[in-house]
Amino acid sequence: MAIYKKKITVEDSAITSGVHLTLRQSLLPNALVTILFFLWGFAYGLLDTLNSHFQTTLNITATKSSGLQASYFAAYFICPLTISGWIVRRYGFRVTFMTGLAVLAIGCLLFWPSGVKKSFGGFCGSMFVVGAGLSTLETAADPFLAICGPPKYSEIRLNLGQAVQGVGTFVAPLLASRVFFANTVDTNAGLKNVQWTYLGVACFVVLLVILFWLAPFPEITDADQEALEGQIDHNEDVGPFKKQTNLFLGVWSQFCYVGAQVAVAGYFINFCEESGRDSATSSDLLAVAQGLYAAMRFIASGLMMMKAFKPRYMLSVYLVLCVIFSIAAMTTRGTTSVAMIILVLSFESCCFATIFSLALRGLGRHTKLGGSMLVAAISGGMVFPPMMGAVVTRVNAHTAMAIPMMGYILALVFPIYVNIYKKDSMDLHRNTEINVTVQVDKEYALEDGPGKPSVMNVERVEDRPASE
Repeated sequence: MAIYKKKITVEDSAITSGVHLTLRQSLLPNALVTILFFLWGFAYGLLDTLNSHFQTTLNITATKSSGLQASYFAAYFICPLTISGWIVRRYGFRVTFMTGLAVLAIGCLLFWPSGVKKSFGGFCGSMFVVGAGLSTLETAADPFLAICGPPKYSEIRLNLGQAVQGVGTFVAPLLASRVFFANTVDTNAGLKNVQWTYLGVACFVVLLVILFWLAPFPEITDADQEALEGQIDHNEDVGPFKKQTNLFLGVWSQFCYVGAQVAVAGYFINFCEESGRDSATSSDLLAVAQGLYAAMRFIASGLMMMKAFKPRYMLSVYLVLCVIFSIAAMTTRGTTSVAMIILVLSFESCCFATIFSLALRGLGRHTKLGGSMLVAAISGGMVFPPMMGAVVTRVNAHTAMAIPMMGYILALVFPIYVNIYKKDSMDLHRNTEINVTVQVDKEYALEDGPGKPSVMNVERVEDRPASE
C-alpha cells in the first residue's frame, strides 16, 4: 500500500536534490519525458494529413480546414498561461504530466462520436481537447528537458527530445497515406480508421499515466534554478520578471516561428498537388519532409556538442535559410518548388528548441513562468495557417508561402538580439561546468520528505551514486 502514500509534489520554494543533477542521473527522467515528445509529434503529424483529406471528405475549403489547426493551437494560447502553468508551479512536473495525459486521453476518445456524426465542428472540438492535453504536457516537458541536468547541455537535450518528436511527425503522415487512406482515399472508411487510431492512442496514454505515477522522478523547482543561476554568473538576483527582455523577445520569436512552421506543414500537401503531384504522392512527400526535419534535429544536436557551433549562431543561420528557401519555393514551379519547400521544413529543425532554451537562460526563479509563456507562444499556429489558407483559396499555394516567409523574418528579432546584446551571458551558460566536472559549491537547503526544507549535509556531485 506504500505506493498510495508516495509523495509526488514539492514546494516550488524548496531547493531539492534537483540542483545537483548530473548527466547520468538525468538520463532516466529525460528518457521518460522524451516518450511524450513522440506522442504529440504523432498527433501533430496526423493533423497535417487530416487537414488535406478533410477538405475532400467533408467538402470544405482550404480556409475552413484551417479550423483544425486553429482549434488545436487555441488550446496552446489558453492553457499554459492559465491552468497548465498554475499546475506546474503549484504541484510540479509529475502531476502536470499526469494531468496532461488524462486530458489527452479524453480528447482522443472524443474523435469517435465526431467520426460517427461526420461533424467537422466535432473534430475541431476534439482537436481542441487534444491540444489542451498536449499543451499541458508541453508546459512541463519543454522546460523540464531544458533544465533537467547540467546547464551547459540544455539546448542539446531539448533538441534531442524535439528530434524524437520529429520522428513521430514523420511516422504519422506515412501511416496515414499507407494505412488510413491507402484504399479509402477521401472516403468515410478513412475517417473510420482515424477513429480507431485515436482510440488506440487513448489506451496507450492511460498506460503512460500509470507509468509516470510509478516511475522514480525528480522534481526541479524555481528555487533550484535560482540557486544554479547564482552559481553560473554569481549574481545575487536575476531581477524582476518585467525586466526579462530576453524572454519576451524569445516569446515573440517563438510565436512567429511556430506560426510559420505550422502554416507550411498544414498546406504542404496543397502545395505539392499544385505542383502536379497526386494526393497519395503528396502525403508521401510530406513524410519525406518530416523525416528530413527529424534527421536535421539529430544532426543539429550533434553539431551543438562541438564548441564552434554555438546555438545562437545556428538559430540565426537556420532561420535565414528558411527565409531564402521560402522565397525560392514561391518563385519556382514543379519539382524544383517541391524541393525548395522540403528544404524549408529541413532547416526549421532546430529553431523551436533553440529559441526555447536560449529564452530560458538566466531566468532563475522565473523559469517555470517563462516556460509557460514560451509554450503559450506555440499558439502562433492558430494565427498564421488561416491567413495562409485564405491566400491558398483565393490565389494559390505558391503565393501563400509569403505568409510563413514573413513569420521567419519576424522571428529573426530574437537571435539578432541574443547575438548582439546577450552573447556573453549565453556563452557563459553554455561553457559552465556546473554538475559536469564542478560540484555546486554552496550548502543549500534540500528537501527532506514532507514538510519544510532544512539545511542538510550537501552532497558533492562526484560523491552521489549514479542510481539516484
